[in-house]
Amino acid sequence: MFTPASRYHGVEVARYQPPDDGDPIPYVRRRLLPAPATLTPIGFRTVAESDRLDRIAAAAFGDPELFWRIADANPVLDPAELTDRPGRRLLIALSAEAAGSTHGF
Repeated sequence: MFTPASRYHGVEVARYQPPDDGDPIPYVRRRLLPAPATLTPIGFRTVAESDRLDRIAAAAFGDPELFWRIADANPVLDPAELTDRPGRRLLIALSAEAAGSTHGF
């Protein structure tokens, strides 16, 4: 259902059956963050004044939609926190699945 580049790739799609016997409603199960030890570090990036997470992902991975990989490697409650302070050092890392593939690299 989701492409290999999606953060939801491999996450189970379940169905909720409403009690009124209506049509089942599909939903994606909760996606848990990967354990830090399963990530493959590939570098660091120091946040500049006007940086955005999508632009950092485009520079690091060649695809702005892979911003979630940076968020996974630098866990915060709000991804906007990752670029709100110039000088912050961000870990750039690949998931275990991405490290073993050539998708997007």
